[in-house]
Amino acid sequence: MGTNLFSPYKLGDLGFSNRMVMAPMTRCRAVEGNVPSPLAVTYYVQRAQAGLIISEGSQVSPEGVGYVRTPGIYSHEQVDSWKKVTSAVHKAGSKIFLQLWHVGRVSHSDFHRGELPVAPSALSVEGDIYTPLGKKKIEIPRALELNEMPRIIEQFRKGADNAKTAGFDGVEIHGANGYLLDQFLREGSNRRTDRYGGSLRNRSRLPLEISEAVIDVWGADRVGYRISPHFSGYSMSDSNPCETFSYFVKELNNLKLGYLHMIEFVGGSMSTAPETRLASTIREILKGTFILNGGYNAQKGDEAIEKGEADLISYGSLFLANPDLPERFKKNSAFNSPDSKTFYVGEEMGYIDYPKLSLI
Repeated sequence: MGTNLFSPYKLGDLGFSNRMVMAPMTRCRAVEGNVPSPLAVTYYVQRAQAGLIISEGSQVSPEGVGYVRTPGIYSHEQVDSWKKVTSAVHKAGSKIFLQLWHVGRVSHSDFHRGELPVAPSALSVEGDIYTPLGKKKIEIPRALELNEMPRIIEQFRKGADNAKTAGFDGVEIHGANGYLLDQFLREGSNRRTDRYGGSLRNRSRLPLEISEAVIDVWGADRVGYRISPHFSGYSMSDSNPCETFSYFVKELNNLKLGYLHMIEFVGGSMSTAPETRLASTIREILKGTFILNGGYNAQKGDEAIEKGEADLISYGSLFLANPDLPERFKKNSAFNSPDSKTFYVGEEMGYIDYPKLSLI
């Protein structure tokens, strides 16, 4: 049989036992101080059949917070808690990367002692957000000053350094889903007229400077970057996503990035019109490892890898509900159904209580 989901893979000097990736998923189980919950050890170990686990998004600073009970990577307590996760995952035989996250404008002053969230530009954002004081409308953010850019870059660099201290195998930079780096890259959210706005080169500048800073910590092979060209939530838009993301990926090539992780289908839907899909265009441009995400099952994942459309496939809600997903794929077994009501609440329930095949 040819190359498929169960074929091993090498990312630089790092070996994966298979080509199934557990996608980063916000679970809102962190405890006081945005410290990963003790339950996170069990949660990630349960899913260690994945060749690679990418952690839930973890804020690089308090300024990057936009959701309740999401973990960070900026305090000693957070690092110490993540150490327990990485050690346990390694003992279970898998590799784990941490996702570096700054939400930018997708936040509220309730998270920031009354200070407005930051963004490339002071533009209104559609949508609501759950704050420590309840559900509220997303506020118009404050545009970052030019002299603040080094501070943002340093937050990501320090987060990357902390991830290394915590024992991760690498990091993924979150440049997707309408968060800060996505906001800088796309023209619908970036109306700046300085060196960080306007032209594609300028809009790409902060994401690339952050990528360089993170690579300086880890080396290029151990750094990934996530994009979502089709994402339109949180008032995100771009008049020419093909041009924007093609340019950006060419620039990432120059950095010899370890991998690019692309969310291909919005909402996990496979109904995206073929003529608007950018995966094949990005695949042709990209010189490194390509991970695709969104709407894939075992058959479609195998087909994408066999045809060379991707090197690895990441799974979100399927891995959430099926801790032993690779075993289920191999045995062609039935799946647990994800319970969306417990995605972000429930403590153990909907987090570490999905049964494995041996318990059914």
